[in-house]
Amino acid sequence: MFRFLRLVQIFVVAFRYGLEEFPLAAAPSGRLATFVQRLLFFRPLKEERGVRLRRALETLGPIFVKFGQVLSTRRDLLPADIADELAKLQDRVPPFDSQVAVAEIERAFGKPIDQVFERFDPVPIASASIAQVHLATLPGGIEAAVKVLRPNMRPVIARDLALMDAAARLVERLWAQGKRLRLREVVAEFAKHLEDELDLMREAANASQLRRNFQDSPLLLVPEVYWDYCTPTVMTMQRMYGTPVGQVDKLVEQGIDLKKLSRAGVEIFFTQVFRDSFFHADMHPGNILVTPEGKYVALDFGIMGTLNEADKNYLAQNFLAFFNRDYKRVAQAHVDAGWVPPGTRVDEFESAIRAVCEPIFDRPLKEISFGRVLLRLFQTARRFNLEVQPQLVLLQKTLLNIEGLGRQLDPDLDLWKTAKPFLERWMSEQVGWRGLLRGIRAEAPAWATLLPQLPRLAHRALKEDAAARLEPLLAEIAREQRRRTRAVIVLGGIAVVLLTITTIDRLGLF
Repeated sequence: MFRFLRLVQIFVVAFRYGLEEFPLAAAPSGRLATFVQRLLFFRPLKEERGVRLRRALETLGPIFVKFGQVLSTRRDLLPADIADELAKLQDRVPPFDSQVAVAEIERAFGKPIDQVFERFDPVPIASASIAQVHLATLPGGIEAAVKVLRPNMRPVIARDLALMDAAARLVERLWAQGKRLRLREVVAEFAKHLEDELDLMREAANASQLRRNFQDSPLLLVPEVYWDYCTPTVMTMQRMYGTPVGQVDKLVEQGIDLKKLSRAGVEIFFTQVFRDSFFHADMHPGNILVTPEGKYVALDFGIMGTLNEADKNYLAQNFLAFFNRDYKRVAQAHVDAGWVPPGTRVDEFESAIRAVCEPIFDRPLKEISFGRVLLRLFQTARRFNLEVQPQLVLLQKTLLNIEGLGRQLDPDLDLWKTAKPFLERWMSEQVGWRGLLRGIRAEAPAWATLLPQLPRLAHRALKEDAAARLEPLLAEIAREQRRRTRAVIVLGGIAVVLLTITTIDRLGLF
């Protein structure tokens, strides 16, 4: 019954905001859309389609808001106006009752809250669709922030996800662009993100890993996780102090160098991607603080991205090729990565990339969006049957966030100029003599174990190889020997019979 009522609510909201425009656009002539607009003349739709979609998702609640946030990252699939509008979605969710939060903490630890914390502030300092955060004091006077999962979230999420999947299936059938958008895949991707965020132990592990990666960094601080106070529904970490990075006026009042701060943000991002292959993938201003000393503070580790060596090599090759306007290298990098069919003509792919990128370089580099260049690359490559890798879509979304944040701090930020030396150094370390030495150091322990065994392994291999070569020959000799033995036995039998007959005949016994 609940699912039916929820479905009715979704249809009512969709009607109120005119979302039928999307499937009706499938009609090539446009007559059906025009007819429906005239039929519903009493419902004026003055706002653009992207604004109406964003407002509809906000009306439907926090799970749909979060879905819109994930959908906004798929700029390789969505029109730009819709993706830009969905990117404005924020988790404006009222907090749940503090007594419910206390009950959840007591259930998680199996004892009263005053036996868990010395002090617990019942008023949350932050609230989102999945969890909310309270301040507390641990035994010994350690200040902490406690993240508590909203209770009974899984049944609600399961119901809404089922309805989203049904709606996505319907849109794919009724709307010509539906299959291209692959909405059911987006829903599945969203479900995976939610599953990760519903396990706070996973988020705590992400925070711990990122803190270890930047343990001695002069640029980034990551809160310490207090593992004795963590469960799948409660996460306790060090309390961090700072000014939200979006409050630029306060940062100026504190005397922080905004140009230096913007460059540091770019360096942190590329360090996470190319050094650690592990990056914070939700770097919007609400998750970043700045200390009075000008250091970044990272918060909220529910969504993290990872890259393998092939991904990093692909990105570095593409970025450096763009810097040098070497479009053939860009095309070849896609083919070498195996992300376009092997029969793709590199010259045609190169021509398509050139057509996209040449107009971009007519502008000053500081005006070029790094993230949007990557997006245009994805869109162009899709014509050549490229399947965009999910980890790269997440990275592209993060890059857009970092770029927007950096230019909010410093409108003159030249991301290309800041990133190019970093990428060139990384490439040198990968393919130059530094890369060779690093590879030797990485393999040295394995070699130290293997080298003393080489003579024995070589002898065994030669012995096994010789046996392997002799085995078919010996089998054939054995078969031939068996054939000869059978022939001798048969011939011997015949000879005995003939000899017997001859002897009897001579003796005149017949």
